[in-house]
Amino acid sequence: MSSDLSEKLKAHIVRELEISGGWLSFDRFMALALYQPGLGYYANDSVKFGSMPGSGSDFVTAPELSPWFGRTLGRQVAQALAATGCLEVWEFGAGSGALAQQILTQLDAMGYREVRYRIVDLSGTLRARQQQTLAAFGDRVEWIDRLPQRFEGVIVGNEVLDAMPVQLLQRRGSAWFERGVALAPPGQTSADSPAFVWQDRPTALRPPCEIEGPHDYLTEIHPQAEAFVRTLAERWTRGAAFFIDYGFPESEYYHPQRHMGTLICHRSHKTDHDPLTEVGLKDITAHVNFTGVALAAQDAGLPVLGYTSQGRFLINAGLIELAGEVPVAQRANLAKLVNEHEMGELFKVLAFAPAASAEGWIPLGFTAGDRSHTL
Repeated sequence: MSSDLSEKLKAHIVRELEISGGWLSFDRFMALALYQPGLGYYANDSVKFGSMPGSGSDFVTAPELSPWFGRTLGRQVAQALAATGCLEVWEFGAGSGALAQQILTQLDAMGYREVRYRIVDLSGTLRARQQQTLAAFGDRVEWIDRLPQRFEGVIVGNEVLDAMPVQLLQRRGSAWFERGVALAPPGQTSADSPAFVWQDRPTALRPPCEIEGPHDYLTEIHPQAEAFVRTLAERWTRGAAFFIDYGFPESEYYHPQRHMGTLICHRSHKTDHDPLTEVGLKDITAHVNFTGVALAAQDAGLPVLGYTSQGRFLINAGLIELAGEVPVAQRANLAKLVNEHEMGELFKVLAFAPAASAEGWIPLGFTAGDRSHTL
């Protein structure tokens, strides 16, 4: 069944290639591979999220690793609701629904039982799983197909920005090229199972900063993630946003030694660097350039509230106090959330807010170890 799905998606991409003259920019290819209705990775009914390969899943996210991730984030959400005078939480890309369940459980424990929870997710198949997970919360949870013209609330997004399509730039010598996708030439493909290859075209696009050295260099730029932030700024009137993801500030992202970029694929809890194979059957992501996202927010009128590592954020927000309730058997997974050699340092948290909601308070997660100055 999965191979049939992949072949159908590949056939759709071939049709797009024909319409576009034989070449697709990588961000378009990535969008089709992940989000094409009924066929893309996030639009089909594969398991995706889970803690063990035996579950049929492809990767684990923090809410699947430990419920105390979302419970701790719930404490931050509660403070933000009180500070900004909101009664709504908006989650983008809610995955299995585990994070929403954890945040709502913590909000209920803190007396925030009137808060409504709205989920914006492109995946219809994931929505069914989320509805099952969140059934106990009844009509407090609502699914939204598209962002309204005006809204307010506290926004959360865990591993959302990394799944937004990126463009690939390749430097050879002193020339820059945009790396796109083409159909493999005759002899390397067949009508029954088309194959895709990389194809570079000269471009005026550049990374946001100079890359030192003469060596060949492959990297990503993130126009869709930055456009997403600008759209929020146009429609979001009050609240605070917390985005958690793996990534770096610009100076690290475009370091001369990071010459192969950050694009990576996930399937069955294994990684590879070839997004052109097993199309629709595996996740495709790139690390987040947090400087670019922060600048897009700031330039659109959303001041940055803080930026730090996931480990520091969770400790600041009260993970240690909550950990007193954690069974001994769960403490190893809890440690993975904060240890520097696990998720604690690779994952970062960036927060911003509409100007009217940014003054007069400091989010719990940034009370110590804020790294906004590094962006």
